[in-house]
Amino acid sequence: MIVKELKPEAQEMRAAFCDRLIELAETHPELMVLDADLMGAMGTKPFLAKYPERTVDCGIQEANMVGVAVGLSLAGKIPFAHTFATFMSRRATDQIFISGAYSKANVKLIGSDPGITAKTNGGTHMPFEDMGIMRGIPQMTIIEPTDITMLKWVMGWMADNYGMQYMRLVRRESTKIYEDGTEFEIGKAVTVRDDADADVTIIASGLCVANSMKAADILAGEGIRVRILDMFTWKPLDDEAVIKAAKETGAIVVAENHNITTGLGAAVSETVVSNAPVPMELIGIHDRFGQVGSLEYLAEQYGLTVEDTVAAVKRAIARKG
Repeated sequence: MIVKELKPEAQEMRAAFCDRLIELAETHPELMVLDADLMGAMGTKPFLAKYPERTVDCGIQEANMVGVAVGLSLAGKIPFAHTFATFMSRRATDQIFISGAYSKANVKLIGSDPGITAKTNGGTHMPFEDMGIMRGIPQMTIIEPTDITMLKWVMGWMADNYGMQYMRLVRRESTKIYEDGTEFEIGKAVTVRDDADADVTIIASGLCVANSMKAADILAGEGIRVRILDMFTWKPLDDEAVIKAAKETGAIVVAENHNITTGLGAAVSETVVSNAPVPMELIGIHDRFGQVGSLEYLAEQYGLTVEDTVAAVKRAIARKG
């Protein structure tokens, strides 16, 4: 299931996203693609070329795009609507909440360039709060696929399952974690590493999964044993896996490319404090805005490096009784 050696994906995530849309369109005649003037940026022009009658570019009108998607869904279509995550979440929240979720529509919301992966687009385009916004909307399913294998599976699940769903998606580079053909389950974490008698559990998502795996290798050299859970579904959260990790390893580190105020760390903390309180450390954005920079520079600025993960694990273990 898990690849033996971490390497960059051979294909960009956005290219895999478009290829999968085309595949799904062949078996789902109701599937449509909507965008907010970002088809070039998201690489979905091949879908437009093959299915022009099933493509709607709504222009830079994100809230209107959500309204159009809801209308299409209520007419029996399966709309996949994309824009940058910062605009899908902050700009279109009311339409997603009332027009979509409240009316029980069937819209697949795609927010690209999550967190620091917005890179040189800078602070205005850097969403550290998108998943937190979506987490507050009743009956929303929210997902962050880790690599292309998971992306393809998740998109198939989205097309097959009715409801309001939000997926944040890296546009370009990612690390291959899973072997081709791996199956997943929405609402269930994937154990990507489970050292015998682990001293700590890292619960990670998105690009932080690969960093956590690298950190675990470093820690193993120092005699520290690590369990890693890929919590790709943030809502519904896998409470069972969180509670099990807290009871069995006695310490938890949460690593996310998102703010810690409303994100994965907050969700995991809610479960831990109510069921099995243990020392926790949160790796994520601490009450800051985004900025321009390379991925490496931004990871250092916001404490999302492999070294930051190693340090957080040691702090969590040091606090164990």
